[in-house]
Amino acid sequence: MTRTTARRTVFRAAVTAVLFSATACTSAAGSAPSGDGARAADPSTRPLHAVERATGRAGSARVESTTVMGGELSLKAAGTLGWRDGLTGTLTITYTAGTTAETMRRLGTTALEARYLPDAYYARLGDRFADRVGGRHWIRYAYEDLERLGGDAGAGFADQLRETTPHLAVKSLLAADDVREVGAETTRGRRTTHWTGTVGGDTARTVDIWVDDRDLLVKKVERGRTETGKLTQTVYYSDYGAGVVPERPPAADTADFRELLKARGDGS
Repeated sequence: MTRTTARRTVFRAAVTAVLFSATACTSAAGSAPSGDGARAADPSTRPLHAVERATGRAGSARVESTTVMGGELSLKAAGTLGWRDGLTGTLTITYTAGTTAETMRRLGTTALEARYLPDAYYARLGDRFADRVGGRHWIRYAYEDLERLGGDAGAGFADQLRETTPHLAVKSLLAADDVREVGAETTRGRRTTHWTGTVGGDTARTVDIWVDDRDLLVKKVERGRTETGKLTQTVYYSDYGAGVVPERPPAADTADFRELLKARGDGS
């Protein structure tokens, strides 16, 4: 492999890794299932339906998350997300370990700002990346482009980006055959009720949530396995109803990811 080819490979990997990180930092289990799930009529899960409704109505929250996906990815994220009219919000994502972190480090960054707007996801990288793309710091990933890119895989990325809100995590848990209440616990100094269940998908994952007396999520933990090893994600929610007004980055400072891949000889 020539030095130029190696640089192009790292660049393409970074552009893809940024997109992958955007989904991983908010939801490890992917999209929620359609419908109300097999246990919708079970009286024992009625409290969870109240949680789904209350969290959905809240519309926004501050989030803090840590995600580890085997040896591939380890990151932290913090910021505010809203879900009243599509997913919106701003997160700071910090890469802490794994091959993805190494890829990003080779482009001169270990953290990025992520902005979620109804039509696209934006990520701001550092100056070294900008030097490679005409001085532009932001990458734009339009959801409609993702749906056309790579068939089911592209659509999956788009869905995960738009469906990573806490009330949809509750909806996923409601579809689990083994969902049950664990009991009362204290979470970050607050009295909460702990629920657990196994959520299906490409691989089965255990989902645990802790709910306060207002029927709002305080904490969520997902555990499972990926091709690269063990998966663990922990998310804390607070300040429900917080203001969420993400600004669209300046067009002159933004590069479209499809155009970036074309320019680097990848994509059509």
